[in-house]
Amino acid sequence: MPRTEVLERVKEAEREAAELVEEAEADREDRIAAARREAEQIREEAEQEAAETRERLVEEARSDIEAEREEILERGERERRRLAAAAEENREAAVADAVERFEEAIRALE
Repeated sequence: MPRTEVLERVKEAEREAAELVEEAEADREDRIAAARREAEQIREEAEQEAAETRERLVEEARSDIEAEREEILERGERERRRLAAAAEENREAAVADAVERFEEAIRALE
């Protein structure tokens, strides 16, 4: 095979190799860009999911807190009524005791 033909084949092989390298680099860039877009989409979806989860948890906490608040208010109201009833009973006994002492003091003066 003549030397010029060998050189021509070598140059052709080099051009083909360069084209393959160029195509591979373009493909690599396309894949990197696609991976970045996919990663960005995953990040956005994760952020959205986290925001939804956070909002759900906050709402659940609010609901739990409101239920606990209502329970505390109900217990407080029951305790208030119990104390008011006990105070009323004590008031009646205190008035009766005061009247009795007053009457004893009056009798002692007679």
